[in-house]
Amino acid sequence: MLAEHEAVATIAVRDMGVASRFYENTLGLERVAEEGTEAYTYETGSTKLLVYHSQFAGTNQATAVTWVIGAKLESLVKALGAKGVKFEHYDMPETRREGDIHIAGNTRVAWFKDPDGNIHSLVNGASSR
Repeated sequence: MLAEHEAVATIAVRDMGVASRFYENTLGLERVAEEGTEAYTYETGSTKLLVYHSQFAGTNQATAVTWVIGAKLESLVKALGAKGVKFEHYDMPETRREGDIHIAGNTRVAWFKDPDGNIHSLVNGASSR
């Protein structure tokens, strides 16, 4: 039923100005559409990310968006760190950490939060937390 339709990751934020600066300037996303000042759509590879104003922003305690980075994971983590992105560190079974990157078997992943506390992950493959 839904297999032939695209899905869009959706992120709730408190302040669209702060969010747009983070998603555009820090993460380098291009805004491709907007619904006034209440919702912005960003292009992310072949998918989209919808960022919208909500009083419930920051209440999700799980990963909201996973970015499949591939072999460029380490360089992207360094580049985002240089732009002020702070990475999260989690203690998980059978996982070790090298700097900001968690390693479990062949999976390498790094997590960070946007200004509202929405959790994003950067992963070298299709796996995520």
